[in-house]
Amino acid sequence: MSLLIVGTTALDSIKTPYSENPRLLGGSASHAAVAASFFCSPQLLGIVGNDFPQEYLDLYKKHNIDIEGLEVADGKTFHWSGEYEVNMNNRHTLETELGVIEKYNPSLNSKQKAAQYVLLANCAPQLQHHVLDQVDKPAFTIVDTMDLWLNIAREELLRLLKDVDCLVLNDSEAHLFTEEDNIVIAAKKLHAAGPRYVIVKKGEHGAILSSPQGYFLAPAYPLENLTDPTGAGDSFVGGLMGYLANNPDGDIEDRLRRGMIYGSVTASFCCQGFGLNTTTATTRHDIDQRMNELRKMTNY
Repeated sequence: MSLLIVGTTALDSIKTPYSENPRLLGGSASHAAVAASFFCSPQLLGIVGNDFPQEYLDLYKKHNIDIEGLEVADGKTFHWSGEYEVNMNNRHTLETELGVIEKYNPSLNSKQKAAQYVLLANCAPQLQHHVLDQVDKPAFTIVDTMDLWLNIAREELLRLLKDVDCLVLNDSEAHLFTEEDNIVIAAKKLHAAGPRYVIVKKGEHGAILSSPQGYFLAPAYPLENLTDPTGAGDSFVGGLMGYLANNPDGDIEDRLRRGMIYGSVTASFCCQGFGLNTTTATTRHDIDQRMNELRKMTNY
């Protein structure tokens, strides 16, 4: 089943206490699409400038990502620069250059409009809604967001949430959205905004699904060494949505639970290298092997 992913396609400059890596392939749509490509051939919708390296376009193709919807425009590619502390839960944005994405207003073709699964990866809610409004009859839609949009585009996000099936955000964003510290209470308020399913990401502690059938706790794959968490959340939701698109039959609750585990495992590879360096060197066999390990860890 077809999966359409819209979000940022960016160049990321990442600095940690141990290393510095400029202008890596990044952006929410890039991380999500590569993660989804282990399960299906996603369609990527985005825009880059004419400074975007050809090797990154080739990398998309290598992972069987359909980039027919990736526009190359005159100007600069969206660029984010950030620095992590020794505790990598703490990150500081050093610079953000919107570039060509600032005025991005895509028109979908017939194949994109027919997508059955739609991932509105982290980007401006106005852009997410603009894309969703053009899709004919999606079977399942997920929107991912962040604190920036909760602060500057809250009303647009609230309008969007009435039209999606699932909302994904992290625990600090859930608190910002609902002013509740308790995840269970916060989830109820998030459901009231529209989405039938809510997934709260908790970083190294996994994620929580809240649904009409109750709660599901998805563990994170434990890592000894954390290199760079940039894009881990996008990889999680990309792996989840890729799994759903590749397994369209059966109860959605069961598929969401299994998809979350696949997403968690896929995100673990993202954290072990800068940007997409490790994820793009990973194979489906690697993911399945780590899935089996996680199954043993959580079986009782």
